[in-house]
Amino acid sequence: MPAKVLSPRRSASRRRASLYPLDRELACDLVAANRTLARLAVLDAFGHVSVRDPRDPHRYLIARSIAPESVTAADILVLDLDSEIVDPRDEGKLLYRERFIHGEIYKARPDVNAVVHSHSPTVVPFTVTRAKLRPLLHNAGFLGLGVPLFEIRKSVGDGTDLMVLTPKLGKDLAQKLGKDAAVVLMRGHGDSVVGPSLPNAVFRAYYTEINARQQLAAVTLGGPINFMTRAEARTANDAMLRASSRPWALWRRRTMAELRAEEP
Repeated sequence: MPAKVLSPRRSASRRRASLYPLDRELACDLVAANRTLARLAVLDAFGHVSVRDPRDPHRYLIARSIAPESVTAADILVLDLDSEIVDPRDEGKLLYRERFIHGEIYKARPDVNAVVHSHSPTVVPFTVTRAKLRPLLHNAGFLGLGVPLFEIRKSVGDGTDLMVLTPKLGKDLAQKLGKDAAVVLMRGHGDSVVGPSLPNAVFRAYYTEINARQQLAAVTLGGPINFMTRAEARTANDAMLRASSRPWALWRRRTMAELRAEEP
């Protein structure tokens, strides 16, 4: 069988990958992000989290295809923005089928340094009804940046499984996210949440779910809902960009303790 020929660009990318090892601290942060969102019931056996590689903005870190609550540092891989393996030692490892969500968002949004894709349970009803997900909780002020809806039928027609399985679909999703929004809803599927940092993306993924729960509860009480104004939402978002480090420190500490307890 003839040897597989790599393009010059991919070959160079792989050579660079072997020059230094994976950033262990960043890998541990990504483990904490996965396990935290699983513990908070934003992720279940499905969903994934990534972080842009600070050493090379054209790459990102993500786990191999595994349930988020089971992720360890040994599961973390580096992919390029075409969502292909960078390190030849990772050949043969099973990748998330929807990894194109991450690569295409990083291509489209240089301000984004972390992405969470989930099937956030209370968010899904807002993807299939006329009800708009709007910020009512100050922790979720980022929703005031816009919450566009990605309708996969507009990209590829009827008959899909609603999953983003190709670079084109990933690109269409990133285009729908736009230049400013922190969340894009995915009809009958879930959402993809972005942030300027991994702690902030985790914070936003969690509070997207919390805001959805509280909005649903407010609807059941009846009467008009007093949502945040656009100005309030933007001010709150700026504040939460700074404040997200507090819950992140707590969540990460819990994960590190959990990992130590799992050691033989």
